Amino acid sequence: MRQYVAVWRMPGAPLLLVAGVLARLGMGVTPLALLLLVEQATGRYAPAGLAAGGYALSGALAGPVVGRLADRVGSTPVLRASAVAHPLGLVALLLAARADSLPLICGAAVLAGGTYPPLTAAIRGAWIGLTEDGTGRDHLRNAALAVETSLFELVFVAGPLLVAVLVLVGSPATAIAVTACVTMLGTLVLARGSAVREQRPAPADGRTRGLGPLRVPGFAVVLVCVGALGMAFGAVSVTVPAYATSHAGAGADGLAGVLLAEWGLGSALGGFAYGLARPRAALARQFAWTLGAVALSTAALAIMRDPLTLGLALAIGGAAIAPTLTVYTAIVGRIVPSGMRNEAGTWLVTVPVAANAAGGAVAGLIVDRPGGIPWSFLLAAAVIGGAALVAAWPSGPITRADAATALPPRLCQDGQPP
Repeated sequence: MRQYVAVWRMPGAPLLLVAGVLARLGMGVTPLALLLLVEQATGRYAPAGLAAGGYALSGALAGPVVGRLADRVGSTPVLRASAVAHPLGLVALLLAARADSLPLICGAAVLAGGTYPPLTAAIRGAWIGLTEDGTGRDHLRNAALAVETSLFELVFVAGPLLVAVLVLVGSPATAIAVTACVTMLGTLVLARGSAVREQRPAPADGRTRGLGPLRVPGFAVVLVCVGALGMAFGAVSVTVPAYATSHAGAGADGLAGVLLAEWGLGSALGGFAYGLARPRAALARQFAWTLGAVALSTAALAIMRDPLTLGLALAIGGAAIAPTLTVYTAIVGRIVPSGMRNEAGTWLVTVPVAANAAGGAVAGLIVDRPGGIPWSFLLAAAVIGGAALVAAWPSGPITRADAATALPPRLCQDGQPP
C-alpha cells in the first residue's frame, strides 16, 4: 500500500482523486436519467433513444475539439467554461421535456452532450504531469493511473444505482438536476486544484495542427485497440441483459444490473491490485497480455449456464479491464507530446464511446436470434483478441513507439528511480 500512500501525498492529489470522482458522476448518471426523462415526457422509447444518441454523439464529436482548445489555452479556463455551459444544457433539457417538444429535447440533449467538461483528459493529464521524468515521482505513475482508472470504473457502478435512488424519491428530472449541480461544483473545484492549474498551455511553436496526436507514431494503432475494447464492452453490455431475460423473466432488469455491477466491481478491484504490482515488462507487452486476458475472460462467458456462474465469471474477468485501461493510458502519456495530451485524452474517450454504440447495435442483432447469446459473447472476445494480436506484434507501431520513449533500463526493471 506504500505506493498509494505516496500517490495520496503528491501535491494536489487528494483533490484530484475526490473531486475527480464527484465531477464525473454525471457520466454514470446522465445517460440513463436522460433516457428515463424523455421516455416519461413522450411515452415512447424511440425518441428517448434518439435524444440519448444525440447526447452521446455530440460529446464524442466535440471532445477532440475541446481537448485541442485545452492544450492551447490550458485546462483550467476550459473546465470553468464547460462547468457552466453543461448544466445550462441540462436545464434546457428539463425545460424542453416539460414542453414535450421532441426537436427542442434533441437540441438540448446535443447541447448538453457537446458541452460536457473534458474531465477525464484533464485528470489523467494531471497525473501524467505529476509523475513526469525529473519529478522524483515517475516510479509512481502506474499506481497513480491505476487508482484513477479504478475510481473511474466505480463511477459507472454507482451512477445507475444513484439514478434508481433519485427516481425513487423524486423523478428522472430530479436525477438530471442533481447531476447538473454535482458536475458544476465538482468541475469548478477540480479546476482550482494545483495539479490541474499547473498544466500550462502549449507554447506557440508547439501547438497542435492538422491531425494532431493522430500523427504521433503508434497513437492511431492504440486507438484501434481502444476502439476494439469499446466495441466489445458495448456488445457485452447488451448481451448480459439478454442473458438475464432468458434466465430470469420478470426479474431480468434487476438481475442484469447486478451482473453488470459485478463486472464493474471486478474491474475496479483488479485496477487497485495492478497498482500495487511492479511489472517489469515493457508497456506494449503488458498491453498485449491484459488485452489477451480480457479476451479469454469474455470468451468464457459464452459457456456459463446460469446467472450465478456468469456473475462469478464477470467479476473475475473484469479484474483485467482496469489494468488494460491503465496500461494504454500510460503508453499514450509516454508517446504523445505534452502539448497534445488533452486532445489525445479526449480521443481515448471519444473512440470507445462510438465503438461501444456500434458493438451494442451489432450485439442486439445477434441476441435476437435463437442461440445468439453465446455467439455475441464470442464475437466480443474475438474483437478483443484481434486487438491483443495487434498490440503483441513484436515490430508493430505500438512496440516501436513505446521503445522509442523507453525509460532508463534500471527504472524499467525495478520500478524505482535511478
